[in-house]
Amino acid sequence: MFDRTNLQVLANHARAAAENMAHTLHRTAHSAFVKETQDFTVMLMDRSGATFAVPMDLGATWYPGLSYHRAIAMVDDYRPGDVAFTNDPYSGHVATHAPDTHLWKPVFVDGEIVAWTGGHIHNTDMGGAVPASLSRALTEIHQEGIRFPPMKLVNEGVFDETILRIMSTNVRKPDLNIGDIKALVGALNTGERKIQAMVRKFGKAGFIEGVAALLDHAEAQARDVLRSMPDGTWEFADYADEDSVEANPCRLKLTLTIRGDEAVLDFTGSDPQLGSSLNVPSGGDPRHTMLLVGVYYVLYTLNPKILLNTGLTRPFTCITPEGSVLNPVHPAAVGMRSLTCARLRSVIFGAFSQAVPERLPAAPAGNNCIVNVMTTDERTSRTVIAAVNPVVGGGGAMPHRDGTNGSGADAAYLKNTPIEITETETPVEFVKYGLARDSGGAGRWRGGLATEMAFRVFAPDSRITARNRDRSFFRPWGVLGGKAAGLSDMVVNPGTEHERRLGNIDTAVLQPGDVLDIRSAGGGGRGDPHEREPWQVAQDVRRGYVSATAAERDYGVVILDGEADEQATERLRARKGPAAGHFHFGPERDGYEAQWTPLAYDRLTAILRDLRVHWRFFAKTEIFRRMKGRSGPEGVQAAFDAVCERFPELPRPRPVRETAE
Repeated sequence: MFDRTNLQVLANHARAAAENMAHTLHRTAHSAFVKETQDFTVMLMDRSGATFAVPMDLGATWYPGLSYHRAIAMVDDYRPGDVAFTNDPYSGHVATHAPDTHLWKPVFVDGEIVAWTGGHIHNTDMGGAVPASLSRALTEIHQEGIRFPPMKLVNEGVFDETILRIMSTNVRKPDLNIGDIKALVGALNTGERKIQAMVRKFGKAGFIEGVAALLDHAEAQARDVLRSMPDGTWEFADYADEDSVEANPCRLKLTLTIRGDEAVLDFTGSDPQLGSSLNVPSGGDPRHTMLLVGVYYVLYTLNPKILLNTGLTRPFTCITPEGSVLNPVHPAAVGMRSLTCARLRSVIFGAFSQAVPERLPAAPAGNNCIVNVMTTDERTSRTVIAAVNPVVGGGGAMPHRDGTNGSGADAAYLKNTPIEITETETPVEFVKYGLARDSGGAGRWRGGLATEMAFRVFAPDSRITARNRDRSFFRPWGVLGGKAAGLSDMVVNPGTEHERRLGNIDTAVLQPGDVLDIRSAGGGGRGDPHEREPWQVAQDVRRGYVSATAAERDYGVVILDGEADEQATERLRARKGPAAGHFHFGPERDGYEAQWTPLAYDRLTAILRDLRVHWRFFAKTEIFRRMKGRSGPEGVQAAFDAVCERFPELPRPRPVRETAE
């Protein structure tokens, strides 16, 4: 049996092994998106494919609860030296969009599989309709690039050259793809050696027993956190700005129920499967890691010593109705699922914020915009496609400090690429890169500032994709008197006669000399802004974080010669308004929900639930078109009646039950 000391020793060995895997990949990868931005994962898995160790210092942080068991089972006859892979979101539900290529390798001891090493790299491009393969405008999975169901990539140490040729033929930058994949294979080999070393140290039976104990310990830690919360049920909803190109908001709704050391996350009431690429392919798995990323952040916030492995998922059950945005059916496009996942995290944070308001922060920016450029290098006449930089917003204000500037909590794992490296590898010129003033939500603790980046291109028809563009309408919310944050924006040629504001459009074609300026959202504020110390506000003004105008308007602090005017501030703060509620959403959402009330959405959900999946998004869109001058559940029903009259082919569902006011 493993006592606490020995279990910690094993946990340290396992984490060190995962860190070694991450360093191997980080140092040998080819694309900037892997070696600089670090959009990759590595992990150690038990015999069933459940993750029991991940690195803490390198790579993405979404996957500590990932299980490969369904994908593993789709490949037969594993032998020493084999490596399997997939990037198909609908085969095994390990990959969640086509650029994420997942690999896994069995670790044999005495002819028996004792564990697996695994991980993913985000390929710069997998072919498809647009450079980098991802755009909200895509409508089916077939447009998002070539897909490989689970199969062997390496047979007893030898790469399958046929598979590599097929990939090379279908992607825009095959050298980057294959270079990164081979780097990941090297990382898996590193993990294999480390696991075999652990087996020699603890014995085969002891190692297997210890891994099971690590999963059990993480489960116990998660249950302890849940027991520290009150029992109850809390509801929360949040929105992505658009459910498709220039269309309607995408709503995610959560009903969180905590009973003792278990929790149910019921996402009934979220939007139907969308006719865009914002769908999240969970496969109906009640503990799919993509559904629980926000939970990992909550657990780690409340217990920074918690073990990050699949055991954390056991106390949680997610309900995602089939045919919804969080459980789409094939062939729904899923390439931009990261945008929806950002909003999903906001929804989870909002629900838990009501359960333990004194312990959790305001909303982070929730829009990790990843910018890719496809252009021509005039020096070599070669086509270049590269990730320029993630534009990540501010963190939400914490219970004890301001939100982190330019690195928004739930997306902080995406590292910025130094400008010098980007300009060396990609023919662009940066003209701005920094923090955006007045973008953090006002509060006793200020929300983190947004990031703003602008660059110039030099070649004709340079194509830009800026995936995960969001929060240009619905703001990151503030809590407990704190204010919502500033909005995101994207502008071509700002401040010139050729200025074009792009809103949430995530693709653009630029011509020589054009400048693209992208700003993220900020983080929400926490606590009454009038309780922020005047010297702190004055310091923010001197640092360029807050303008003197915003200091007076939002914080009630009058700035004179760079310092707070105490008497003027006291007079201004004496005119303080009424106390705020738990959340502050901003005027945009308040105005929207005056028409689209919770009861209106309940009616919409009931109508769409009774339609066949392929009718749901169409019906939602047509109902929205007919809501002008209407509001509430009665307005939704009247709009739907008009849709049925216009489209008699639409199967009329059974009458919807009246919703109690």
